[in-house]
Amino acid sequence: LCKHCVLDSSSCIIEFDPRGICNYCNTYFDTQEKGPSLDDKKLILKDLVEDIKKQGKTKKFDCLIGLSGGVDSSYLAYFAVRQLGLRPLAVHFDNEWNSELAVENVNQIIDELQLELLTYVIDWEEFRDLLLAYMKASVVDLEVPTDHFIFATMYKYAHENGIKNILNGWNSMTESIMPTGWNSSKDDLANLLDIHKQYGTKKLTKFPKLGLKNRLYYYHFAKIKQVYPLDCIDYKISEAKKTLNDKLGWRDYGGKHYESIWTRFYQGYILPKKFNIDKRKAHFSNLICSGQMARDKALLILQEDPYPQRLQEEDKEFVMSKLGLSK
Repeated sequence: LCKHCVLDSSSCIIEFDPRGICNYCNTYFDTQEKGPSLDDKKLILKDLVEDIKKQGKTKKFDCLIGLSGGVDSSYLAYFAVRQLGLRPLAVHFDNEWNSELAVENVNQIIDELQLELLTYVIDWEEFRDLLLAYMKASVVDLEVPTDHFIFATMYKYAHENGIKNILNGWNSMTESIMPTGWNSSKDDLANLLDIHKQYGTKKLTKFPKLGLKNRLYYYHFAKIKQVYPLDCIDYKISEAKKTLNDKLGWRDYGGKHYESIWTRFYQGYILPKKFNIDKRKAHFSNLICSGQMARDKALLILQEDPYPQRLQEEDKEFVMSKLGLSK
């Protein structure tokens, strides 16, 4: 067990220095030390916002944001509109796993910030077949199909609306630590199609693609890029949640990315039981390194189930029914 964070050798590839501190903590601190200061980041953000406004001056929208209803995307929408004065087009990807609270949060944010929303609804039969293929392949990252389609959808709508900048909620303060082997490349379309070819049963014809050719076109010809405003500020997740609750009436889900029933079940049930992976260890370790969580508190929480047993059983029944699986 790392002496600084809560990552250990039981479930991930990890190394420790003579002090007993893991390579993930050391990488985090090295990156923060060598990277721009907070004052420099403020200047970077100022230039970024000016560039976005300039590029979108004559257009209805000057940027695009993917809105899941989770804390990062929700706060990014608030920050972009209320603090930066941007005019984003909001895009929501509906993979039919949204919780009721997620739908309520998305609608609340759209109403309060007066945003225009485009929702892409996936073809369920194709998506169900792809999810089953990933489960049968026994790969670790069962979120690849959703994440791939989310990014493909955002680029699709950005291109259709002449938008050059996609706002991304990723930030080093909460999301830069992820052990090797705990996830997979989200933009590897060839791998996705190969898994489906081996284990799927239906043709995939109705989903947005983000393969190599698509990426080359979007990046180099359409000149669409992703930008990371939250990585340019002193982003504190507890403060973000409070702001969202006070200003927009947003409500918390109780877990990172738990706005999706599938993600909640995958991270809180499948990963721990099948692969001995508890993603809370990575999330908490990131918060510990960024000074947002005490290590002792994280260790106490990790002694508890990822989420309540009763809800796990409810989710299991729901997932089996929706995917057509037996126990």
